[in-house]
Amino acid sequence: MSRSVDLGFRPPQQARSRESLRKVLAAAEHVLAGQGFEEFTVAAVAERAGMSVGAIYRRFDGKNQLLYAVKDELLGRLETGVRDALGSAEPGLGGVVGAFTQGLAGTFARHDRIFSELLDGQRAEGRDRGLQALATIQRDFVEAARPCFGEVRRPDAERAIRMMSRTVIGSCVHRAASGRFWPDGLSWDVWASETTEMALAYLVSGGSSESA
Repeated sequence: MSRSVDLGFRPPQQARSRESLRKVLAAAEHVLAGQGFEEFTVAAVAERAGMSVGAIYRRFDGKNQLLYAVKDELLGRLETGVRDALGSAEPGLGGVVGAFTQGLAGTFARHDRIFSELLDGQRAEGRDRGLQALATIQRDFVEAARPCFGEVRRPDAERAIRMMSRTVIGSCVHRAASGRFWPDGLSWDVWASETTEMALAYLVSGGSSESA
């Protein structure tokens, strides 16, 4: 499936149109962060972007398609952030796991409020894109960690790495979605550091060889 079909609109080809789209998405992020999902409207985005409502409707069918584009943009940043962090990780299992959690935390910290609103108001049509992003960052982590499998002391290193990555990703997403209502009092940096310690403790301890 092409990206244009995934997004529900045709990505602009001209530089001026691409800049206009970036302006709309930046305005949409600002409105979503400041007013929340329930108060998010095309009119509010248009006002923030300094554009007419009609100009936005010429590109998007409405609020839901615009929200989907914002979500796609943010998930793309999440994928890129994790990939870049893994690419500059220190050697060894601790370096790779630390880079993974910091890459996740860094993106969520920069867009904390927006992720929480998007997760809170998630619609079925956007769920597949979210699952695609989660699968991508898990795959990138497993591949980055593969040279370190010898440091994993559990019976099945790859299974343990996948289990750990899924748990860390789930914890990160849950924290973003519930943090406003159930705060843990930690910064994202501290969360990443402590999560790294827990993940490494699991990987370097012995464990059961039972299959899933």
